[in-house]
Amino acid sequence: MQTPKIIFFDIDDTLYRKYTDTLRPSVAEAMKALKARGILTAIATGRPYAAMPAKVRAVVEEAGMDLLLTINGQFIRYRGEVLQKCPLETAKVDAMCAYFDREGIPYAFVADHTIAVSEPVPTVEEAMAHILPDHPVDKEFYRRNEVFQMLGFYADDREAEVAAEAAKHGYKTVRWHELAVDMLDAQGSKARGIRTAVAELGIDMQDVMAFGDGLNDIEMMKAVGFGVAMGNGHPDLKAEADYICPTVEEDGVYNGLKALGII
Repeated sequence: MQTPKIIFFDIDDTLYRKYTDTLRPSVAEAMKALKARGILTAIATGRPYAAMPAKVRAVVEEAGMDLLLTINGQFIRYRGEVLQKCPLETAKVDAMCAYFDREGIPYAFVADHTIAVSEPVPTVEEAMAHILPDHPVDKEFYRRNEVFQMLGFYADDREAEVAAEAAKHGYKTVRWHELAVDMLDAQGSKARGIRTAVAELGIDMQDVMAFGDGLNDIEMMKAVGFGVAMGNGHPDLKAEADYICPTVEEDGVYNGLKALGII
């Protein structure tokens, strides 16, 4: 393939293993090698900036990564400056809160600076433990802060029911945990964020590469010029990828870039 001008990397189970707080040394080596070749490097994650793991932040800073696309593309920074942000409409959030309250489903509000939960019940705390364990409990958070995504905490046996309700308000759901989903604008995605970012930088989508592993990476994988799925990735994502690299533990990002001749 031709050398990309920018490469986007998911965090969880792509660069980093959240359940073991593991980030392989090869990740920093890969970022530095890309920088040396003049290739822009970017994060593309469902996490907000506040929930970016310390080890990932260290790599971002040390390697001088150029772009941070967070909250599934709803908040974008380029070299420290906000490039775009897409907050949810308060009235729609209000409607979803009322629905969740009626159904007894806990929820959360994702802002750039924190994630506020509706109640600190075990379901919530289990899902949040490896994302942002220190978080406020505030059901009124969205009335005073910009919220870019909601979280719903429920098992997949309620998937269809909640997705149908979310769709009524222009939202979609994407599962990231056995007990939790992201809920965002139906048009929102990492793919939309990437299109916005690279257009601002004057880069064509065919010159974009992306690495990912999960269901929230599928739209991104379809949109970029060349998509790479992790060996440990979800089967549905692998089906959309142009290439499958080794697992996180096998230095997948570094070895994938080497095998493709990028570094």
